[in-house]
Amino acid sequence: MDMNKRIRLELRNLTPPDVKELVLDNCRSNCGKIEGLTEEFVNLELLSLINVGLLSVSNLPKLPKLKKLELSDNRISGGLDVLAEKLPNLTHLSLSGNKLKDIDTLEPLKKLDSLKSLDLFNCEVTNLHDYRECVFTLLPQLTYLGGFDRDDKEASDSDAEVDGLDEEDEEEGEREEIKEEERYKGRERKKEG
Repeated sequence: MDMNKRIRLELRNLTPPDVKELVLDNCRSNCGKIEGLTEEFVNLELLSLINVGLLSVSNLPKLPKLKKLELSDNRISGGLDVLAEKLPNLTHLSLSGNKLKDIDTLEPLKKLDSLKSLDLFNCEVTNLHDYRECVFTLLPQLTYLGGFDRDDKEASDSDAEVDGLDEEDEEEGEREEIKEEERYKGRERKKEG
């Protein structure tokens, strides 16, 4: 199935702004490019394009809320500057199984200030001497490379997930709201008394 058809199928009765996650794994991409994805997908947080024959991400639309991008098992060899231009809030990026050969091709990722997890498993770049050290030096914002931090500690489950930390923040926010409500009710009771 080609990418355009798959996107239409995924949408069913939804409009693009309704979609937060879009999984297009194993579709066919025409000419090795992304198709059918537009800037209308303003609320997209996760995009998965595993094994779709991509050669380039050049026509990726601007997706301001995208946090996690899966590009494993494609044939991308460069042009990563587009990611920095179009995905300002990206936190997790997987490029495993692509044709990335040297550290210089990763340099544009420096501009992704929020990027904390990068996966390059099965890319030629991982065969370079001191590859991990070089990548962590090049991308100081990174916490995890291939699921492990600078000290070879494995990512915890909450860090491995896009919104693991957000859930804790939400719970904290809900607790604060409840406290605030209780304080308000207490004030109202005093007025009545």
